[in-house]
Amino acid sequence: MKGKSNASALFLGILFLSQLVLLNPVMAGSTRISAAGDHTLVVKSDGSLWAFGANNHGQLGDGTTANRSSPVQIGTDKDWVSVSAASHPRNHYSIALKSSGTLWAWGGNTNGQLGDGTTVNRPSPVQIGTDKDWALVTAGSGHALALKSNGTLWGWGLNSNGQLGDGTTVDRPSPVQIGTDKDWVSVSAGGSYTIVLKSNSTLWAWGGNTYGHLGDGTVEERHSPKQIGTDNDWVSVKAGYYDAHALKKDGTLWGWGFNRYGVLGDGTTKGKNSPVQIGKDKDWGSVVTGINYTLALKMDGTLLGWGRNQSGQLGDGTTKDRLSPGQIGTDKYWVLVSKGKAHSIALKSNGTLWVWGENVYGQLGDGTTASKSTPVQIGDKW
Repeated sequence: MKGKSNASALFLGILFLSQLVLLNPVMAGSTRISAAGDHTLVVKSDGSLWAFGANNHGQLGDGTTANRSSPVQIGTDKDWVSVSAASHPRNHYSIALKSSGTLWAWGGNTNGQLGDGTTVNRPSPVQIGTDKDWALVTAGSGHALALKSNGTLWGWGLNSNGQLGDGTTVDRPSPVQIGTDKDWVSVSAGGSYTIVLKSNSTLWAWGGNTYGHLGDGTVEERHSPKQIGTDNDWVSVKAGYYDAHALKKDGTLWGWGFNRYGVLGDGTTKGKNSPVQIGKDKDWGSVVTGINYTLALKMDGTLLGWGRNQSGQLGDGTTKDRLSPGQIGTDKYWVLVSKGKAHSIALKSNGTLWVWGENVYGQLGDGTTASKSTPVQIGDKW
């Protein structure tokens, strides 16, 4: 009976959080864990910020460029609430939000993706402007976007494919407002493109579109926002490098874009330039996607993965690719998940942190550089 009670409580908790996506942009974008490329960021329950993995551009934020195979605290502040790690061949960087509503960034800055008005790399956090009304931030591959508490959307960094959505292809080293709308509620930056959710549950996209990852039925590049289809029942979206996934109000999961290795999870390796439903299940809770593989949580707290698995990043004990979702273990207590280039990190409801996949630079944070094909716990409670 106790097991059923815990499962029910977890289900209700995830359901409650999923509904906040439509009501509260801070909750919609806040995440305590973020993995990208070969580095990882974690906000502990006490508000302190920790990092591990590759650090060649100062993306860990500890003031050095030394790799770390175990978690190191970034400064002494305990008012961090959300982190977003990003990776690009020339730009490995990080952006974080504080409880004061201020934005901070560090790491590589070749295209102004740190938003501080320069193109100078920063090995320690620097504040982006002086505004204190930021609500959500997402870091893509060389560009970043953020929402303010008034529902306006802002972007900066690399813009060669129009991924900022300001109608140009000019890089921006400081935040610029994207249009005049004030009804944006969630944003996700991908490889060279961006997808955003509005308060009316419609999806909008812009930027590069080589593999149809804008989901508008074409492979045409867009420099300004364009709606994805006409549906108005979307609740969340995640842009990967060249693929994207989104959830609808009925709990169904949809994917589009690049599909090599089966990253879309539709049982094929054929790309899609419009959203296609992944299976028939209606109990999906959240999804993260990136370079060639995808992880997702169901409403019962189970964790699933699909796509490329050469480093064990699917966590199923193998290095075999999967074309459709497969469950990772049997646990039903996962609440948050994130993924990098080929490593994964997830948080359980009891506050424990688990990692698996590639570990060449210590990005798993377990004190080694040995890859893992099944989840291993790091530390105690986070």
